[in-house]
Amino acid sequence: MSLIQQARLKSLWVMHFDCGSCNGCDIEILAALTPKFDVERFGIVNIGDPKQADVLLVTGAVNHRNKEVLKNLYEQMPAPKMVIAIGTCACTGGVFHNCPNVLGGVDKVIPVDVYIPGCAVRPEQIIDAVVLALNKLSGAVKVEED
Repeated sequence: MSLIQQARLKSLWVMHFDCGSCNGCDIEILAALTPKFDVERFGIVNIGDPKQADVLLVTGAVNHRNKEVLKNLYEQMPAPKMVIAIGTCACTGGVFHNCPNVLGGVDKVIPVDVYIPGCAVRPEQIIDAVVLALNKLSGAVKVEED
């Protein structure tokens, strides 16, 4: 395994995209970055550039207006990449699943690796999901190496 791949597994960079949620899950993502939970001690950093992100955190139900933006963000991320759907709205469309402008969950547009159901999810659940994504990412890096 190359030095860059090893460093990538020890310093996970996440990017957050809100598809139009109530901001409950967004607040919990920000809470995970506060000193109480302090995910930065694990090397997890929140960034705003998809070209440097390893993990995409998506909240809210996908609709017709933001599906292309979500797809573009996903395509700009370097491989291997992980997507985490945070909250019931991102997983299935939530309470908005029957609305005419809502496509449903994130998996209707891009592939999802980890689902976190709940409304709103707790910061501990987000941290556990990022660790699960990190384990999947390490497996993807090993497979890519072989």
